Amino acid sequence: MASRAFTAIGAGRDIYRSVYRRLIDGAAEPVILHWLGDMFDPALAGYWGTTDVAEASDFVLDLIGENRAKVDGIKISLLDQAHEEAFRARLPSGVRLYTGDDFNYAALIEGDGQHYSHALLGIFAAIAPAASQALEALAEGDSETYHKLFAPTVPLSREIFRAPTRFYKAGVAFLSWLNGYQTHFIMPAGFQSSRDITHYAAVFRLADAAGLLAKPDLAVHRMRTLLALHGIE
Repeated sequence: MASRAFTAIGAGRDIYRSVYRRLIDGAAEPVILHWLGDMFDPALAGYWGTTDVAEASDFVLDLIGENRAKVDGIKISLLDQAHEEAFRARLPSGVRLYTGDDFNYAALIEGDGQHYSHALLGIFAAIAPAASQALEALAEGDSETYHKLFAPTVPLSREIFRAPTRFYKAGVAFLSWLNGYQTHFIMPAGFQSSRDITHYAAVFRLADAAGLLAKPDLAVHRMRTLLALHGIE
């Protein structure tokens, strides 16, 4: 995992290289690195010792190349499709790119004919039924069905992960509550209050449009209860 400790001490590349080399080279099995952008965690701004994404990319690729046998892959969560596509094309053979792009996952997972990203996404917690069917269709070479299933989930994902992106977990917990997987969506430290009622209303509508309300009657009842608590009838 990306560590806030590096940015907290203003670590330079020499420190990143020293620590990551020790962890990667000493691992019993190949590892997966995680490049988590500051849109997910502001405390990680300047990770890899620079705020320049191109420079950071060169550094990470060098880091991987120094012992590629010990790196299974890297998850990139920067919400930048063009960067991810360029980065994965430069990865050493056999090293996977795991996408953390909750805005552009459909195109990134399908790939460009030469490279593709593996799915390792937070939004899959909210769209699992559609995602499982879409990935099955893609595995069978049915691109039309793949996009038909994923297309309506993208607006939902972009709403859940909209800026400030770090509050996305509130939307995921809310949708889990709507679908009856939990009895409430009160979160530690009142995190559910990080989003307002208009966001939750949008998530409800978009989830419905994507066919992701497993128990529609329950979802409607719970949505009406939430709206009533906010004085909306």
